[in-house]
Amino acid sequence: MKKTTLLLLITSLLFCKYNHAQNEGAAIAATVGAVAAIGVGIAAVEQMKEQAELTATEWLLSNNPEMTSFSLKTLDFDGKKLKDMSSTSVITFKIQEFIPMDNPVLDGQKFVLLGFSSRGWINEYGIDFNKIKWFLIDKVEWTKMMVAYVRAASGERENNDLEETLDQGKIVNKGVRVK
Repeated sequence: MKKTTLLLLITSLLFCKYNHAQNEGAAIAATVGAVAAIGVGIAAVEQMKEQAELTATEWLLSNNPEMTSFSLKTLDFDGKKLKDMSSTSVITFKIQEFIPMDNPVLDGQKFVLLGFSSRGWINEYGIDFNKIKWFLIDKVEWTKMMVAYVRAASGERENNDLEETLDQGKIVNKGVRVK
């Protein structure tokens, strides 16, 4: 009798549809925990972006005191490809000057601020901004860089209208595509 009862009990536990009710609660708790961990990770990245924007703003104000009214936004927080084996990464910021008023219009001169960093710029204490080298690039310098890049990539040496073509177009894998 004991063996039969034990056999029935084990069989009912193995094949019962409702024997995993506690496992569903554990699965829900694990899912909530995973979502919370993802949220904390996103918040940490956003906090690092805010800190990077603040440091970039401080650098810009201290090195370019003539710039007093501008908008600074992060374009790319980690401008490095996975296939890139170098230890250097870049943070890219878009800067645009404006005239202060109640509802300012971003219609002033545009710049790109590049922050190059090397290995170890993020440690257990956060971002070490002392390891970042800053470069402010205006439209003229950007155009010179893009002309040099297109000439090197395409082998074209004779095209003197390349600046105008770049102003009207976009650099793609096979050259410059005009709009």
